[in-house]
Amino acid sequence: MHNRLTETLPLLQALASPQRVQIMAWLLDPKAHFPPQRDGDLVADGVCVGFITEKTGLSQPTVSTYMQMLERAELVRSKRIKNWVFYKARLETLAELGAQFQAAAKP
Repeated sequence: MHNRLTETLPLLQALASPQRVQIMAWLLDPKAHFPPQRDGDLVADGVCVGFITEKTGLSQPTVSTYMQMLERAELVRSKRIKNWVFYKARLETLAELGAQFQAAAKP
């Protein structure tokens, strides 16, 4: 495996679940996938973990674990507003992941 690509393993492991990939896809276009929130802006602040839990149909502890995995891989950032945690995709991490694969694909 290309040396730079080994650096992507934590990110790829965090995405090694259809549910986590689906959550990431939703977070990339939150206005299309979630209703307006009472607290926090969908784009500026992220999506409330309660909305993510409801949309996935998974338990709240499972969703929290998934979101923590994505955050440790720096694919999302969290923000606490009142009693809720909001998650937002980290576009710069996704762009870097794509750039690393693109660079590895060049002869």
